[in-house]
Amino acid sequence: VPAGGMSSQQRLALIEAVEPTVVCCTPTYALRLAQVAEEEGKGRRPLSESGVRVVIVAGEPGGSIPSTRARIEKSWGARVIDHHGLTEVGPVSFECWEAEGFLHLNENEYICEVRDPATLDAVPDGRPGELIITNLGRAASPVIRYRTGDLVMRRSGPCPCGRTLARVEGGILARTDDMINVRGVNVYPSGVESIVRRFPEVTEFRSTVSHSGAMRTLSLEIELVAPGGDAARVVARLSEQFRESMALTVPIQVVAPGTLPRFEMKARRFIVEGDRR
Repeated sequence: VPAGGMSSQQRLALIEAVEPTVVCCTPTYALRLAQVAEEEGKGRRPLSESGVRVVIVAGEPGGSIPSTRARIEKSWGARVIDHHGLTEVGPVSFECWEAEGFLHLNENEYICEVRDPATLDAVPDGRPGELIITNLGRAASPVIRYRTGDLVMRRSGPCPCGRTLARVEGGILARTDDMINVRGVNVYPSGVESIVRRFPEVTEFRSTVSHSGAMRTLSLEIELVAPGGDAARVVARLSEQFRESMALTVPIQVVAPGTLPRFEMKARRFIVEGDRR
């Protein structure tokens, strides 16, 4: 059932009317629909009672980020299944029901290699590298040893589901062109999201990398579910998590509800001022 060209309210009404059991969208939009449903409150059935049992997410790494996945599953009362593909080659990997957090590489349609992004040397299982793909099935758009820019960690052992396809642990870990070095620390957007999504008090966020002299700095803006008394405590805990996970001191500003942009497709929450990498 296509839902293009609709507002979030119209899509929620469609879910109530059609009662689908599976919804496909980006992780960002799954969270956005849950937020809109909660804001409307009275007169609308909670998403957790909608009958949706599976939310298939793609387009962003959020489906394999444990904190983002947990928030979606709690909001919808449904299982999240991650999926990954590229416009240039098609659907590349998929999560099975039995092994959460792993994506099977579709080796029936692709030759999949994992190589060091700098040297292009082959990377053994259990170490991160760039996914490189040769397409076997698309006669109209063949690609040979296509550098996807996706960083993955391959595992070739057996899966509980019985498939013998290789898997990537943790889904798409990051993208090679997304990494920013901040004061000697390699920072990825997915790493920032994995920290922020641990805090249910935070409804939306935006991180900004800016230049302070010769050094880069990372700052964060957040919106809270209930701004007020607990804001200082949330900021303190969030700052501590950034220090523990990234060894960075990150200035955090609480902004008014509705200040930060909302996204219906792919989100852009990681801003690099000047983009001088």
